[in-house]
Amino acid sequence: MPAPSHHFHRHPALPWAELRISRQSCYSYRLHAHAQYSIGIVDEGETLFLHDDGPETLSAGSVVLIEPGHWHACNPETLQPWSYRMLFLQADWVHERLGVGALRFARRALNEPDISRCADSLCQPLASSATDSDLQQHAQSLADFLRQLGRAADSAAPEPQPADAVLPALQHMHRSPEDETSVQALALRCGMSPSRFIRRFRAVTGVTPGAYRLNLRLNGVRHLLAQGEPLASVAQQMGFADQAHMQRAFKAHHALTPGNYAGMPR
Repeated sequence: MPAPSHHFHRHPALPWAELRISRQSCYSYRLHAHAQYSIGIVDEGETLFLHDDGPETLSAGSVVLIEPGHWHACNPETLQPWSYRMLFLQADWVHERLGVGALRFARRALNEPDISRCADSLCQPLASSATDSDLQQHAQSLADFLRQLGRAADSAAPEPQPADAVLPALQHMHRSPEDETSVQALALRCGMSPSRFIRRFRAVTGVTPGAYRLNLRLNGVRHLLAQGEPLASVAQQMGFADQAHMQRAFKAHHALTPGNYAGMPR
């Protein structure tokens, strides 16, 4: 059986896109959320897709669509290897290209041959020798695909319970994800006891304050590493105790080390 592999592809002319290709993976991902829109396709095997409307079993040809900020996980049910590709698109590019404030998908898992063929074409690495015409056509095809399957919305964020009660804490965490503000201090910002704050925060986001902040930090790590920032500097900027701490957290969420991610083909 081939060894598992994980690769990220970034084309220098498309800084708003990043393609992940994972082969023969048995890795179980923790619940997480991306800062980008995601288009994924399963190439081999099966996995359980956990999301707002899930769980759903995915198999070869299944396509997934995920908005920024939506918590999800994909885990092989029988720990058998599976292969997939995931294309990440910066939210600002999507919004500007489609002329919308945000985009929502009516369904996050699809098993339709036409959609699968289109996603397969879009989730292919672009050659460094691709012409301007090739790149423009690729961008237009992506926009057409998203326009076909999504609808304009006021916000890309999920719509669980009203967030007003914990909004001060959320605003602080998004402004300064590297900050070590305690749960007690976050609760005080919201005028609640720590226990009540944790309950309300989980009702709004689906996760604990600690998991939410770690996810923000790891999204920041990916952004900085993709910009070419050194590992030690990234760990410090995003509030990790040291580079080893960042490495453990990153690998637990992404199945590869930050050093491997930073060195992937661009």
